[in-house]
Amino acid sequence: MRIGILEAGKVDETLVARHGDYPTMFADLLRRADPTLAFGAFDVQAGVLPEDPRACDAWLITGSKHGVYDDLPWIAPLMDFIRAVRAAGVPIVGICFGHQIVAQALGGHAEKSERGWGVGVHRYRVAARPGWMAGGPDEATWHAHHQDQVTALPPDATVLAESGFCPYAALAYGDPEHPDAFTIQPHPEFATAYARDLLDKRTNVSVPEAIAAPARETYGQAVDAERYAAWVAAYLRATAARSAAA
Repeated sequence: MRIGILEAGKVDETLVARHGDYPTMFADLLRRADPTLAFGAFDVQAGVLPEDPRACDAWLITGSKHGVYDDLPWIAPLMDFIRAVRAAGVPIVGICFGHQIVAQALGGHAEKSERGWGVGVHRYRVAARPGWMAGGPDEATWHAHHQDQVTALPPDATVLAESGFCPYAALAYGDPEHPDAFTIQPHPEFATAYARDLLDKRTNVSVPEAIAAPARETYGQAVDAERYAAWVAAYLRATAARSAAA
């Protein structure tokens, strides 16, 4: 199975040598759950979009420093592509900005949250558990790094995970047992070292020290990256099996 990674953002160039880029982070994470996965990357923030929504077996939309509301020339075409992918029956995975823009494209709304910045290791409650999310406890921890959130659900979205800070932390679109898309607000792809370095880079630039300081105290806590990777792999396998049987 080939996953097309739609790069909506870039790792800061001063951090790439130590941590790699976003396609590398996602490939490393998801191959731990399924070593057979193959990946290709498309620099959508530079205006590079695939011509065919069926060019890959699934699409993954990364995080970004930008907001879905920004007046940038690639935002509207990306939303058009998301709608075309869904219409074509190709699965979509979204993370952070990817989570927000899928919601925005499919009838919901994302914006800068009145709750402000969420950074550090956050805990989320599993609110619904379709078959491909079977097993494991009813809570999960992942790295958060965002001030934008989905604030209005699309009409056919189901909340899969939530927290007091982020009520719509993970969503499935359509039938949760056979979703068209699976998106998540936090960053399971972040290693602790990268999360710490990113926060240090942004402290007192975009993230106030008063918020950064307690967030740093959470780094080193265990995060459920492998569980997220297993969910994605199970979702993609189930979708592929259903398509093959159709």
